[in-house]
Amino acid sequence: MTTQTQPAADPDTLDLTDPQTFLDNDPHRMWQPYRDQYPVFWHPGRDELPGFWVLTRYQDVLDAYRDNRRYTSEQGNVLATLRLGEDSAARRMLAVTDGPRHRAVRNLMMKSFSPRVLAPVVANVQRRTDTLVAHAVERGELDFVTEVADRIPIHTIGDLMGIPAADREQVVDWNAQTLSRYSSQDSEQESVMARNELVLYISDLVAERRRNPGEDVLSTLAAATVDGKPLSDDEIVLQSYSLILGGDESSRATAAGAVRAFHDHPDQWRRLKNGEVTLESSAEEVVRWTTPAMHFGRHALVDVPLREHTVRAGEIITLWNSSANFDEDVFDDPYTFDLGRTPNKHVSFGHGPHFCLGAYLGRVHMHAMLEALRTQVAEIEVLGTPARLFSNFANGHTAMQVRITPEPTAS
Repeated sequence: MTTQTQPAADPDTLDLTDPQTFLDNDPHRMWQPYRDQYPVFWHPGRDELPGFWVLTRYQDVLDAYRDNRRYTSEQGNVLATLRLGEDSAARRMLAVTDGPRHRAVRNLMMKSFSPRVLAPVVANVQRRTDTLVAHAVERGELDFVTEVADRIPIHTIGDLMGIPAADREQVVDWNAQTLSRYSSQDSEQESVMARNELVLYISDLVAERRRNPGEDVLSTLAAATVDGKPLSDDEIVLQSYSLILGGDESSRATAAGAVRAFHDHPDQWRRLKNGEVTLESSAEEVVRWTTPAMHFGRHALVDVPLREHTVRAGEIITLWNSSANFDEDVFDDPYTFDLGRTPNKHVSFGHGPHFCLGAYLGRVHMHAMLEALRTQVAEIEVLGTPARLFSNFANGHTAMQVRITPEPTAS
């Protein structure tokens, strides 16, 4: 059972645009007053940028995810772009494209994400995860984030996109700075520069695939047509950028988050070790508990009644997964980390038309990690206080020093 010692903060005092807010407050408990008293909350504008609605209850979040008739993603889908009223990738990147174009491009990309097509990629995930955890066991003490969690998803995406192995460490670093910063000392400009570097790098890969196509996702996109027309280079670059952004960050966050949760909840670690819970239910609970993407958002296309309020056309709504996943009306005892939780219909992968394209791979990563830890590790101890990302979007860690005791039969 999670012991909540930090008092819940007053929503009127919290600035959800400031990443520091999410470091200063318990990432679970801070949302309870919103759900109880202000389930639809107006967050005032700051820094000459507009305010926005904050949706915190599960059903409201779910309904908004489903509603692509009254809400649009094409003016941004995270606070960083929503408040500017535009996204430079609109109608060229799947996450910020709606309507028929969204359906057509999504159906095209889903062909590369079917379990059959991904079978060899999945085999590599399991092999790499086993090897990385084995190396961690040999080391005994290490930073689990940088030496294990960072190294698994980028290789999966690298396999999918044909990214050369020598470049993958750099891609990880660019990606980590794109939607979050390592600390408050990092400037917003560094995030922008990292994003630009990543986009330029992918552009070079696309040009190479145009000349020498292979069997990776980039080559598939380069050869594809929608309504009889090929995708532009910009579209291919931005779709690929989105895959790296989402797949890498979320899988890294859940892997590190699982280790921290097992340290904090040794009873659940024993349940996993003893085979009392399945990998499937355990993975879903880890994904709920960590909720890697704290929010997404939309702009209203028309006036929308919402509880006792009205969201006016043009206003921003933000959908807080990190609150919805702990809604007491949906999840029994939500502040308990329970690997056997069922049902567990969390919204960590979103919902509706924009449901995460890489959800299957995210689950594959988590299953492989849990199996490797269960079979090779006897005990996990987190040393000191892990360092969390400085972000109001990505919930994860930048560092986590651990001590690992090997399973005797695995040493």
